[in-house]
Amino acid sequence: MSHTWQTFKVKGDDLLKSVKQILHEGNVRRIVIKQGSKTVVEFPMTVGVVGALAAPALAAVGAVAALLTDCTIEVERATAMAPKAPPRSGGRRGKKKA
Repeated sequence: MSHTWQTFKVKGDDLLKSVKQILHEGNVRRIVIKQGSKTVVEFPMTVGVVGALAAPALAAVGAVAALLTDCTIEVERATAMAPKAPPRSGGRRGKKKA
């Protein structure tokens, strides 16, 4: 499994709404909220964390949003790698030795 990162710039007022939307989309492994180059808060998300289990993280995001004006959300997502094709044989085909 590989990981990809996405970055979103949001206003403090839209922070909580954006994080909820990101969590709803799924495949989230980690959310990092930054102001400038400084990391304000970071949440690792385990597979299957939804609903009431995400509530403490969302409450913290709401508290942070009240203090920030402009911020960046960085999202690490898990992506499934495409299966590899089986190796091709290097032998000859079609001709038989007598």
